[in-house]
Amino acid sequence: MRRIFFYISLFSSLTASSQSIEGVELGFDGFVGFSNIGGSVGIGPKVGFVLNENLIVGPTFRLQRSWSSNVGTPFGYSIYGGGVFAHARYGNVLFGGAEIEMLKSPINYTIINPSKSWVPSLFICGGFSKEFNSIVRINAGIYYDVINHVNSPFRQAYFMKVTNEFGQVVKIIPLIYRISFYFPLGKKKSSTSAKTKEDVEEEVEEDFR
Repeated sequence: MRRIFFYISLFSSLTASSQSIEGVELGFDGFVGFSNIGGSVGIGPKVGFVLNENLIVGPTFRLQRSWSSNVGTPFGYSIYGGGVFAHARYGNVLFGGAEIEMLKSPINYTIINPSKSWVPSLFICGGFSKEFNSIVRINAGIYYDVINHVNSPFRQAYFMKVTNEFGQVVKIIPLIYRISFYFPLGKKKSSTSAKTKEDVEEEVEEDFR
């Protein structure tokens, strides 16, 4: 498992250093999910390296508190882990991308397992993205878990269900809603430096020569 986090960290650092970093953003997303057998509440901090106007990548972290009464007696447990993300932004209106995480969870969906296991998730995401006065950016979108692990702690938040003619649920689509907030840390590096007064004067003089 240490190797997994090593490769995640290595991927993030190599991706960030492969291009010129124009800025850094601190992001947070919230997670709330409920069902008739329990629920979850969590937070996911992110550190995003802005590689250009449209691309941001970096590491993610997650802490989640869940509870369940599926085995007869209510109980609670904590889930934690991390990963990496990559988002592309389009015209300050839309975003799309992917987020991969490894979460350590004690639950196997039906009973509690004393030995905690690591559960992977790979969300393909997209939705609305808007920056407000260079102070905060809000992403609101839909996330589809490609892996859809049977022990995923996000299962309680899957909102799309397929039923048969008798109204029985026969399939649950691994889709969740997620809202994220990104705050810039310092000013973004400008791709072109502004001309000084002396530069303008020199250009004018050259025009008259």
